[in-house]
Amino acid sequence: MKAKDKTKGVQKVYRKNGLKNTGILLAFIIIVLGILIIYNQYFAKNNVYASETVSKPEKIKISKAQKIDIEKIIRQNNKEGQKEEYIVQEATLEYLTKYRNNANLPKGTIQVIQEGREGKQELTIKKTYQEEELVAEEQIASKITKASVNKIVEIGTANYTSHYKAKVGDTVYVTSDRLSVMVEPKEQSQKIATLSKGNELKLLGIQDDWFRISCSSTVGYVKSECTTYINPNAKEEKQKGVKTAKSKTELMAGLRFDMALNQPSGLTLEQFKKILSDKKDSNQIFQNNAEYFYYIEQQYHINGVFVAAVGIHESAWGTSQIAKNKGNLFGYGAYDSNPYNGAYQFSGYAECIDLIARVFVKYYINPKGTNIYGGEKAAGTYYNGPTLSGINTKYATDKNWANGVYSHMKYLYNKL
Repeated sequence: MKAKDKTKGVQKVYRKNGLKNTGILLAFIIIVLGILIIYNQYFAKNNVYASETVSKPEKIKISKAQKIDIEKIIRQNNKEGQKEEYIVQEATLEYLTKYRNNANLPKGTIQVIQEGREGKQELTIKKTYQEEELVAEEQIASKITKASVNKIVEIGTANYTSHYKAKVGDTVYVTSDRLSVMVEPKEQSQKIATLSKGNELKLLGIQDDWFRISCSSTVGYVKSECTTYINPNAKEEKQKGVKTAKSKTELMAGLRFDMALNQPSGLTLEQFKKILSDKKDSNQIFQNNAEYFYYIEQQYHINGVFVAAVGIHESAWGTSQIAKNKGNLFGYGAYDSNPYNGAYQFSGYAECIDLIARVFVKYYINPKGTNIYGGEKAAGTYYNGPTLSGINTKYATDKNWANGVYSHMKYLYNKL
């Protein structure tokens, strides 16, 4: 072969090898591209990547590597729905009243022998909001931080009555275990002395529920409920017997749906016993405790028939489990989420009746600052008028509560 021919042969070999290598390279690139396309198509169906603009935020999956702002998420979720708020607040712990009989006192006479003293408690309150509007408020727990001191009251059970009321110039005696003498006739005034049971006092003046007295060299104000008098007409009072009762017509004249409930009904002890003796009271709870609805009228200036009607309405004439097992006729302390366990336990129905009467007087039926029992002033926290409708506004979530209670009041008044 000639040299030129040899050169051409070599060029042909190189050309063939170059074409072969180029084909292999192209095939490799095509295979790689195919794998990438298949990979991308498969994983695009099984992964969601975060993007700055998302039309449906509820479907976003947040990477675990990100820091989650829980409060921000809650705030965002609550903007369109309900929000719950829990707060702890200090509140007054009301004292209980213990009643006991005294055969040496005129029948029906009330004598305080130990003043009640309030305690303190912390209440956990759950508030529910809908679109920023408060729609529900519920107490879910409580913790006593300062214990209260029970009030002790003696009730006269002698076979005679006395309606004598102390007047300026009389001599009165301290009945409670201790009695504070104040500069002014109010609970928050400065205390200038402490008296003991049996101390003799000269009555200088009367102002609401306070007596202005002198004892030795001390002059000041004491609570009238913690004193008793020496009745100069005791024999005459024994002969008079029971005070004349108002007739049914007189008592019924004041009965109406919008009647003021911060006024006593005017029923006598015997009349309370009469209207609360009823076959509906299968456990005889109201019959056996009728006297305490009379006593709350004498002490707290509240309509006792109203309080009895509330008890009947709330406990279904004393047949509810809370009434039977806890001595609680009013469901006091029961909250909606756990009513039975939340309801207060009382050692007797008298305690329950007395406490609910003071709660109504202090918080519901008197405006703030009104002089009430024991030298205290009304808080008026839930005051919307002294009527059934006014009480219903804050006392019960059932809008028909007032009508239900009034139906029981009418039933009782008609039994006179």
